[in-house]
Amino acid sequence: MTHTQPGTAPALSKEMQDCVEACMNCHTVCEEAMSSCLQRGGQAQMQIMRALMDCSETTRLCADMMMRRSPMASEMCQVCAKACDMCAEACRSMPDDAMMARCAEACRRCAEMCRQMAGTRM
Repeated sequence: MTHTQPGTAPALSKEMQDCVEACMNCHTVCEEAMSSCLQRGGQAQMQIMRALMDCSETTRLCADMMMRRSPMASEMCQVCAKACDMCAEACRSMPDDAMMARCAEACRRCAEMCRQMAGTRM
C-alpha cells in the first residue's frame, strides 16, 4: 500500500508515465510537422494538416486526462490511439520527408502506448 500525504494522489504508474510522455512527445512532433507543412506552402495537403491538428490536440488532452486521473482516461486513450494511427498514415504519404517520417514514428509509438493504457484500469 502506497502512503501519500492527505489531499495528494498516488504517483502515476510507470506505464502511465510512459504513455503520458509518448503523448506529449507526439503532440510536440505534430506541432513541428504542422509548422514544417505551413512553411512549405502549397505542398501541404489539407488531409495531412487535419490529421496533424487532430492528433496534436488529442494527444495533449489524453495526457492531461491521465495526469489528473480522469475516469474517462481509458476511453480517451482509445480515441487517441485512433487519431495517432490516422496521423501516422497521413504522414507516411510523404515518405521522402524526414520530418513527416519522424512524426509517423512518434504517432505509431503513441498509438501503441495508448492501446495498452486503454486496456488497463486507471
